[in-house]
Parts: sequence; C-alpha cells; structure tokens
Amino acid sequence: MRELCFITVGNAEIHFILLFSRQGKLRLQKWYTTLPDKEKKKIIREIVQIILSRNQKTSSFVDWKDLKLVYKRYASLYFCCAIEDQDNELLTLEVVHRYVELLDRYFGNVCELDIIFNFEKAYFILDEFIIGGEVQETSKKTAVKAIEESDMLQETVEEYMNKPAF
Repeated sequence: MRELCFITVGNAEIHFILLFSRQGKLRLQKWYTTLPDKEKKKIIREIVQIILSRNQKTSSFVDWKDLKLVYKRYASLYFCCAIEDQDNELLTLEVVHRYVELLDRYFGNVCELDIIFNFEKAYFILDEFIIGGEVQETSKKTAVKAIEESDMLQETVEEYMNKPAF
C-alpha cells in the first residue's frame, strides 16, 4: 500500500532549524540562509533563551524580528523552525512533526542520545526531507528507504576497504 501524504507549505521557506535540549544544549542546526558564524551563535542564544523561558501552556508560535518561530517539544528536545511572517505556522508544525516521525522510524522511538551519537544520520534524514528550506520528500517510506540504502552502501564500502589488497 502506498503512503499518501502531501505537505504543501506553498512558497514557505524555512530559514533555519534548531534542535536543542531543555538545558539549552544545541543538538542540531541547519541554516538555509547565509549568515556569519558570529551572528548564528547570537541568534541561537537568543532563540533558545526565548523558547525555554516560555510557559509550556503558551502557543508554539513566537513573532521574532521579521520572522516567526514555530517550535514543538518532543520529550527532552525542542524542534524550532524560523519561517517568514506570512507563512503558515500549522503547516510548519506539520513539517516538524514529520521530521520527528522520520527520526522515530529510523531510530525506533528516537531520543536525545540518538541525535547526539548519530548526528550525521539526523542531518542525513533532514536533508532527505528538506532541501534549501523547502520540503522535498513527503513520503516517510521513501525517505527512510534512501537512508537505509545509504547505510547499506556505507557498510559495503567499509567491508571492501577492510579486505586485504592481495
């Protein structure tokens, strides 16, 4: 049975995605706009402080500068996206949720330690799903299949490299 799910964010463009813990430790960051590292660090500090200081019962949307922050907490991690002010927040929440579903599907009930110790896989999954700040692959099956194929290729290369050359 083919999975049918379409996430249409329209012309919405994600400026960046941040994953951080309840303690404010950054676990993953993906920037789709070019900024100097110093500016990125300043933005990260400011956003983490804003979101962690908010009451859990408040909205998951924050107007910030000329952008809108959309965030959701899953277990001990906050997933935060910055979008244009006029973009749809609910669709962005759906994008965040889909990314969490992809992580769950790959890791089997993903936790913060999975992100810490397998950050390259978390980035790979994100890159299979979002390219240039726009959703590219809406099918969980297709995205996970691409990741599994990449894992098999990596294992094959490692086996080949470990064989004696004679």
